Amino acid sequence: MSLPLFALLLSPSAFLVGASYDSNVLPKGREYFELRDGLANSHFKFTRAKTARIAFLGGSITAGGGWRDHTMRYFEKKFPDTEFEFVGAGIGSLGSVPHAFRLERDVLSKGPVDLLFVEAAVNDTSNTEDPAHMLRGMEGVVRHIRATNPLTDIVHLHFVMPPHMDDYNAGRIPVSIEQHEKVAVRHGNPTLNLSLEVTDRINAGEFTWKDDFKNLHPSPFGHQLYGNSIARMMEAAFAETPVSSPRPHTMPAPLDPHSYDRGRFGDIAATRVIKGFTLETDWTPKDKKKTRAGFVNVPALVGTEPGAEFGFTFEGKGVGLFITTGPDAGIIEFSIDGRPHRKVETFTRWSSSLHLPWAVILDDQLTPGSHTVNIRIAADHDEKATGTALRVFHLLLN
Repeated sequence: MSLPLFALLLSPSAFLVGASYDSNVLPKGREYFELRDGLANSHFKFTRAKTARIAFLGGSITAGGGWRDHTMRYFEKKFPDTEFEFVGAGIGSLGSVPHAFRLERDVLSKGPVDLLFVEAAVNDTSNTEDPAHMLRGMEGVVRHIRATNPLTDIVHLHFVMPPHMDDYNAGRIPVSIEQHEKVAVRHGNPTLNLSLEVTDRINAGEFTWKDDFKNLHPSPFGHQLYGNSIARMMEAAFAETPVSSPRPHTMPAPLDPHSYDRGRFGDIAATRVIKGFTLETDWTPKDKKKTRAGFVNVPALVGTEPGAEFGFTFEGKGVGLFITTGPDAGIIEFSIDGRPHRKVETFTRWSSSLHLPWAVILDDQLTPGSHTVNIRIAADHDEKATGTALRVFHLLLN
């Protein structure tokens, strides 16, 4: 007799490989994943090659462990004879746009990836106003990693947050999930919609957000739920007939020709300081506000006064800046190829308490080729900002 899923969730044995998972006990009698082209290539590596690299690309929900730890243990138990290398590439506050540009440094530099888990639905909802950027970022990740290794399997995870639940309860698909699903469908990638699953199960009275799940950074209960759902998806994928040899994934035409499929970091040391900027080799905030790993005690191009200016030249079709936006973050003015300056506000709703990593896209629809960028600090700033600072850690080049 099958236990109710809620009981399974609370049981330490719920995550054991080979456990019986009955989708009929889910609120609507169906699962929340789509396998599409499946995970045959990574399954081959796990069962035949006996070595594999699995990467986890995401924001703070990934960086914090929890579901990721459960998932790593699942693979180690499921394939005890396989030597796994796990790449943790979670950085708090980052969504699909920065993922696309940091992919080379944080994932591909480790070597060929057999299976990639990528999540950005929560941070894209919070950080990204333009739906096109959500799609371009996620499609950039997929196409870039597949161009490097066509055998890589990719799983898109959609984590939950209260605005997503509000959307589903109003009969809408959250915009970030809708955009990421478009990418997954186009490229045949599996997806797991944990946002919808949690919404349905709360509506069914199995548990509550306030007492059980508690936050978009899940409680241990929530992380276990995520881990169990991932395990059910893996069990379904691995139940399919194994392939005799890996098969490259097809690379269809992009959904958006402006996707960040060649995103990379540019070196701030290659910039040309015109006035007022300094290349600090070991930046740390003097105001003692919080920071994120990788964006403190590292080189930064820093300017704090209006009129400070720098420039650079690059090859590509898109450009931006990877900055931190803290309490004194200002407004920048930029010009590309001598055209009139445009303004960008860098102060955010989180800036007062945190030097937040932030990807600023200046222009992503340029004609491919050589371009010259000029950036200066404006005299005005947000009324809540305490200054006009700009701190650049990487150039974003597509």
